[in-house]
Amino acid sequence: MSHNTFGNLLKFTTWGESHGEAIGCVVDGFPANIKIDVKYIQKKLDLRKPGQSKFTTQRNEDDKIKILSGVFEGKSTGSPISFIIYNTDQKSKDYSDIKNKFRPGHADYTYWSKYKNYDYRGGGRSSARETAMRVAAGAISEILIQNSKYKKIKIESAVIQIGSEKIDGSMWDSKIINKNPFFSPDKKMIPIWEKLILDHRKKGSSLGAIIEVRVSNMPVNIGEPIYQKLDSELSKAIMSINAVKGIEFGAGFNIVEQDGLTSSDKMEIKKNKINFLTNNSGGILGGISSGQDIVFRYVVKPTSSVLAKKETISKNKKNTTISTKGRHDPCVGIRAVPVGIAMTAFVLADFIMIDNSKKIN
Repeated sequence: MSHNTFGNLLKFTTWGESHGEAIGCVVDGFPANIKIDVKYIQKKLDLRKPGQSKFTTQRNEDDKIKILSGVFEGKSTGSPISFIIYNTDQKSKDYSDIKNKFRPGHADYTYWSKYKNYDYRGGGRSSARETAMRVAAGAISEILIQNSKYKKIKIESAVIQIGSEKIDGSMWDSKIINKNPFFSPDKKMIPIWEKLILDHRKKGSSLGAIIEVRVSNMPVNIGEPIYQKLDSELSKAIMSINAVKGIEFGAGFNIVEQDGLTSSDKMEIKKNKINFLTNNSGGILGGISSGQDIVFRYVVKPTSSVLAKKETISKNKKNTTISTKGRHDPCVGIRAVPVGIAMTAFVLADFIMIDNSKKIN
């Protein structure tokens, strides 16, 4: 299995499986002499870890991070930074009944078809468990940004829709996002989503979600035109997250309802500064940041592993049904919020390094 590495000047490689002994990550290209706050990395991981509420998988993993290399006396050395998290609560027997069946909507069939040998216990590399290491890589990317001239950059994300229930955007409250189990910015949606998810869980089903990411205090000029656009790299980063099925920037697909007069972000000089009247572009023009807030949304499909029976086929090409036991998120999109932040941070840190590499002292 190739292509387990992401990035350009700054890169990370993840390894490990959902039910293996451990999962890990190696970050290459990280600058030397930057203070690495392990508590900050752990804090980010704690936002994503399973078993924190009845609305996520009940798999009980502490996700305690350990740094194996690349840090000496609390600072980066410039050599590869290696992380490891040991899996402690695998229940592989939960998958014994389905080892010869393909879960509809999951990667089982394509992994088996391509490799003829795949880890059916939780999906192996296709499991959301892999994203824990992305969060670790993203956390040190945020540390890198905080140590750059762009340290004012702020990345914020929240769930804005679960199933058919959407938030009221005017009620967005940043202070409550990390204080409820849904990463909701609208407190009125919390009891609505709670009932909705529990109802679907009782039916043995699941729900999808839409997550919005906002990056404020963005400088102008980050990103490269044509084949290394900021929005194309962010799209690649977000679409690489398991279960993500789509992404849109700014006005997104709704821009089709506008015309050439209203869709473009008009500009003016105000107090001797460039000012945009709207942000339909989502803060990126021609693949380069415009200095406006970057705004994008991505959709995470309903969890494929559900308790209710579904039609499928077996490895020996027989029609059958499948019911996936075990511990699965009734809405895996909830825990995708810190993952999206991590991937956004990594892309921005990578582009900042590319930008710095072009300057001659």
